[in-house]
Amino acid sequence: MRFVAVGLLCVSALALAQGYPTRPVKLVVPFPAGSATDQVARLAGSQLQETLKQPFVVENKAGAQGAIAASEVAKAAPDGYTLMLTTNTPQAANVSLFRKLTYDPVKDFTAITRYGTTSFVLMVRPDFAARDVKAFLAEVRKQPGKLSAGYGSSGSQVSLAMLKSLGKLDIIEAPYKGIPQAVTDTMGGTLAFTFVDLGNALAQAKGGKLRGLAVTSAKRTPLAPEWPAIAEELPGYEIIAWFGLVAPAKLPDPIVRRLHEANLQALASGEVKGKFAAVGVDVAPMSPTEFSRFIQSEVANWARLVKLANIEPE
Repeated sequence: MRFVAVGLLCVSALALAQGYPTRPVKLVVPFPAGSATDQVARLAGSQLQETLKQPFVVENKAGAQGAIAASEVAKAAPDGYTLMLTTNTPQAANVSLFRKLTYDPVKDFTAITRYGTTSFVLMVRPDFAARDVKAFLAEVRKQPGKLSAGYGSSGSQVSLAMLKSLGKLDIIEAPYKGIPQAVTDTMGGTLAFTFVDLGNALAQAKGGKLRGLAVTSAKRTPLAPEWPAIAEELPGYEIIAWFGLVAPAKLPDPIVRRLHEANLQALASGEVKGKFAAVGVDVAPMSPTEFSRFIQSEVANWARLVKLANIEPE
C-alpha cells in the first residue's frame, strides 16, 4: 500500500506540473515601477507568459528595501501562483541591513532561476564640475558635509557607503523607496549624485539627463565599456547585483522544474539575451539547486560588504 501511495503522489505531482498554470500568475516586484527589477520582471514575465500560455501579472510592492514584498510572498501558498522577481537586496543584503526581518531569505523561499547580474553607475547632473572619478573625489572632498546623495536599494546603499569609506568622503545620505525617485531628485538638483542600476543609467545617459562617471563592477562592463570602473581609482571597490525568480518555500518540484525550463528556453534565445542586455543585465542563469546555494553564499557576501561599508543595521 505504501508503494501505491507514493506512486499516486508522484503521478499527482506530475499531473499538477503538466497542467500548470491554469490561471494568471502574480509576479511580485519588491521595488517601484521603472526600477531595474521592474524592467526585468516585465521582460521575464512576458517570456513566461509566451511559453506557459497564462498571464504573468506584475505587481509592484515597494518599501523597506524589498522586505515588505518578500514578507508577503514568504507567507503565500506554495502553489506557483505567487512568485517574486527578487534581487540581492531582499534575498541577501537585508539580513545585514536590518536588525530584524519578518522572513528568512533562505528558508522561506524556493529558488527557481537566477537570470543574471548587473552593476551600478555613479551618476551626476550634466553640469557637475567633475568629468571623471578622480576629479569627482576631489570635488566632494572640497565640500565636506555639504553634498547629498541618494540610494534606493541595498546595492546603491552599499555602493554609496563603500564610496564614502574607501574614498574618505563626508556626504549626506538620503534613502528612497526606489532608485527612480533618487534619479528624479538628482536631475532636479536636490541630490548631488546617486548610484543608478546599469539599465536605467544607459537610458539616462542617452537622454542627456544625467552623466555617468564609472561603474561599480571590479572591471569595465562590456555592456557599457566607455565607463571606467570605480576600482581603477579606488582599489578593492566592487558591487555586483543580480536578479532571480523565487517562490514560497515548499513549491512542488515539478512546478519548479516547469518554471525553470521555461526560463532556460527563453534565456537561450539571442533575441531575449539582447533584451536583457538592453536593461543592463548580463545573462548568467543558474539551476534551482545552484541558485539556492548561491543565495546562501550571498547572505555571507553581503554581510561582508555591509561591514566593509561601515553600515549600521536599522
